[in-house]
Amino acid sequence: MASSGGLSMVRRAVEAVRRTPRWQKRLVFLTVGVGTRGGAFRFWEAECFKIDPTSMKIHCRAGDGTNVDGNGEFVVDYDYLVVTVGAKPNTFNTPGVVENCHFLKEVEDAQKIRKSVMKCFEKASLPNLTEEERKKNVHFVVIGGGPTGVEFAAELHDFVNEDLAKLYPDVKKYVNISVIEAGEHILTMFDKRITHFAEDKFKREGIDLKTNFKVVKVSDKTITMTNPATGEIAVPYGLAVWSTGIGTRPIIMDFMKQVGQATRRVLATDEWLRVNGCDNVYALGDCATITQRKVMSLMQSGLIYIQEDVDAIFRVADKDNSGTLSVKKIKHVLGDIYQRYPQVELYLKTNQMKGFHDLLKDKESEELNIEEFKKALAQVDSQVKMLPATAQVAAQEGAYLADCFNRMNTCEENPEGPLRIRGAGRHRFKPFRSVIKCYALTSGTSENLVHMLLTFAVKVDK
Repeated sequence: MASSGGLSMVRRAVEAVRRTPRWQKRLVFLTVGVGTRGGAFRFWEAECFKIDPTSMKIHCRAGDGTNVDGNGEFVVDYDYLVVTVGAKPNTFNTPGVVENCHFLKEVEDAQKIRKSVMKCFEKASLPNLTEEERKKNVHFVVIGGGPTGVEFAAELHDFVNEDLAKLYPDVKKYVNISVIEAGEHILTMFDKRITHFAEDKFKREGIDLKTNFKVVKVSDKTITMTNPATGEIAVPYGLAVWSTGIGTRPIIMDFMKQVGQATRRVLATDEWLRVNGCDNVYALGDCATITQRKVMSLMQSGLIYIQEDVDAIFRVADKDNSGTLSVKKIKHVLGDIYQRYPQVELYLKTNQMKGFHDLLKDKESEELNIEEFKKALAQVDSQVKMLPATAQVAAQEGAYLADCFNRMNTCEENPEGPLRIRGAGRHRFKPFRSVIKCYALTSGTSENLVHMLLTFAVKVDK
């Protein structure tokens, strides 16, 4: 939207699609083969309306009536399927949102927002308006204090101050950017230091942050919200952007029913981005989330409770089957434990422990039985984090999965992943690890605001 944000022109993205398969409109299908330099691929712009994991087929619709039946439908067989369909905005059935708010999901959304911002400034420039009318026209409201809403508010602030202020010098003083968040803080999925830094930065830059406000209705003129202290209030606005979370696309809802995930909101994958409950299907981006295995929690499979992973970890470390562990024994498999259960290392770092021996009272000769070992690890699962649904995470997942596919045969012969806790040998690949960087909160900060890293696991394994 803004040149200050360095965003690509839509035209460039569309023109590049046939040369490099990176652009997606709803769904883009690629079939990849070998035998040519750099691999071969075929591209179709179409919509997938059904995934059939049993027969390993996807049912697609081009929408142009290009087949014999005139309905544009066709079927594609697959060996491996990567699901990256994203999600739809979640309005929580709030009245007036669909009719009066902008969203931030599709390319068309960004185009509409840019046009609407310009219209707001043009309206505010008209003669014979009162100050209240001018303020209302350039009151930009972002509903949702997650990564997308915060980044948009920051980029809009830059766009107004670095670009539009030159075109509309008399209007700039009336501009107000508000971020409405139902919770107590913004960016709650990040480290508290980043949350506080962002809130302080917004305050210094004049972005109005309203926390503990829940939007209950949106009309074409006002946004109605409630707060425990103020009760219900209606605020006039010029443009509203809804960014409160993501909803599930119908195709994903149908697919989750087929793979035993009907009660979930997004697809569950393991740490290698493989969809739980089916073979050779991977998922990344907003349509999926990684379910990190727990060290201590019991898992249920049907009516049978599967043993805690901590028991399996104990057996792997106890190579001589003595029934006890020492720090020396644990150190032999510590790297594998950190890879398979990153929450262990994160727990140590969070509690300023130098290593695993701190959990065991720093006694090299101390022997622990299984119950004592469980007690030492009792709190590590408190560090399991859910990755936020951001483009940054999706990009890292895509790069990781592409690297795995490119080296699949090599890693089949020479596995590089951690030891299999519940089986023999090693996993083919290292599990996915994301590094979350928080950039560009406001006012020229795209390069220098927060070069802090929030690491949900350890780092991106390459």
